[in-house]
Amino acid sequence: MKKDIELTADVLVIGGGPAGTWAAITAAANGSDVILVDKGYCGTSGATAPSGTGVWYVERDEEAREKAKESRFELGGRLAEDDWMNKVLNQTYENMNKLSNWGYPFPLNDQGNPHFRNLQGPEYMRLMRRLVRKAGVKILDHSPALELLADHEGVGGAAGIRQQTGETWKVKAGAVILASGGCAFLSKALGCNVLTGDGYLLAAEAGADFSGMEFSNAYAISPEFSSVTKTAYYRYANFYYEDGSLIEGAGSTSGRSVIAKNLLNNRKVYAVLDKVPEDLQPLLRVAQTNFFLPFDRLGINPFKDKFSITLRLEGTVRGTGGINLIDQTCATKIPGLYAAGDAATREFICGGFTGGGSHNAAWAMSSGTLAGKGASDYSASLGIFSKKRDVVGLSSSPLTKTGNGQSSFKTNEYIRTVQEEVYPYDRNLFRSEQGLKGSIERLDSVWKDIRSESIKLEKQAIKAREASAMAITARLMYQTALARTESRGMHKRNDFQQLDDKQHYRLISSGLDEISIRTQSVKQEAIL
Repeated sequence: MKKDIELTADVLVIGGGPAGTWAAITAAANGSDVILVDKGYCGTSGATAPSGTGVWYVERDEEAREKAKESRFELGGRLAEDDWMNKVLNQTYENMNKLSNWGYPFPLNDQGNPHFRNLQGPEYMRLMRRLVRKAGVKILDHSPALELLADHEGVGGAAGIRQQTGETWKVKAGAVILASGGCAFLSKALGCNVLTGDGYLLAAEAGADFSGMEFSNAYAISPEFSSVTKTAYYRYANFYYEDGSLIEGAGSTSGRSVIAKNLLNNRKVYAVLDKVPEDLQPLLRVAQTNFFLPFDRLGINPFKDKFSITLRLEGTVRGTGGINLIDQTCATKIPGLYAAGDAATREFICGGFTGGGSHNAAWAMSSGTLAGKGASDYSASLGIFSKKRDVVGLSSSPLTKTGNGQSSFKTNEYIRTVQEEVYPYDRNLFRSEQGLKGSIERLDSVWKDIRSESIKLEKQAIKAREASAMAITARLMYQTALARTESRGMHKRNDFQQLDDKQHYRLISSGLDEISIRTQSVKQEAIL
């Protein structure tokens, strides 16, 4: 048996993407001793690292800011909040300027000034890893967290396993930040192989609340032959049937349901980026190089040639649901537990509609920064007590070092069962009471089976906990979807197709074996 690694820190960050790295840098700058654990390799894993992304960056101009806030307000069902949008716009402005000062190679505009509206994932995350190390943060790569640790005072650390060595690790900390990303249910979307909702499982086991989980059914347009989900480029596309006739109403924003209905009826859908002006084509190639690589390998010119498409589920990675925050320190209702990035709800800035790449990127860096400061301050308030607590594991499935655990066959069966409930358009995208209740019944059964088995602390434990995380995520999604008897944002009910003004509230969900739902009022909107 491998020897346990036992460490202490003021702040433990779980996740090494944009939110986690900003959190670690900020907490360290605030005087905290910080450890960051990543399921993959900090700097290369996750949805941002392999991609280019826009950023919700707006100059400090009141008129421009108001237009920016309006951009998704109605689309999101009027659930975004003015104070949160202002906070994120201000923080993003500061962070993007910091990146420029730290050496990120922003392109220059015609006036010779940096253009702050886009980030290239590889360069961005390579820089962030370097900055995390420079800040004195200890990084444990390939070291997923399997459970949180807590006592009667709240969360006080986490434990997990190192994939490459099989060693277990335990970190006692004054505060923990969940920045582990969202859940795409292993749908093969680019960069989402590690995004299985692990932080949601940990938060649920600690008793945290979730918000907006009904807005977690984001499907992205993708070529059938590619994992790249860069839906923004399809604003320049027309969509066609196999015979070359135009599909009326199909589109990347408001017409995705039309695409889904055709795919659901086994009709092939083709796209051509034939609305891109010729002079813009080279710029698109530079902005999103990886988008074009699969086409180039197959000899397809996407600006002229038809190519078959599909819709890949991105769940909460592009949806807006996640762990609920109680204030702008990104604290949860559980003392010592914070959340940032895709792990946290984005309803505050997006409402019930996807933030695409730009809002998500801004939210990641801003919430990461806020959580880093909040967690650091909280840990400091505990004094020496933070590292001397008698904490225990919170896993809902027993984690054991001896005996037999869940078999790999059963784990794969659990994962397939969850995917069979969340992948289909007629269950997740086009929802109904009958369909939701059927899925909930089957998902609850899977959850009971998972809970009845122990998990042996070896490498297979990672996959077993992923199955648990996907199951709890799906159950939270569908229970809140059942409770929202209207169509709002990306949540569409076939049996309730209109927006209902009486349901202008958030749905807060929580629980493990039993999911409870309550409503929460939305603060005064920015636009009336």
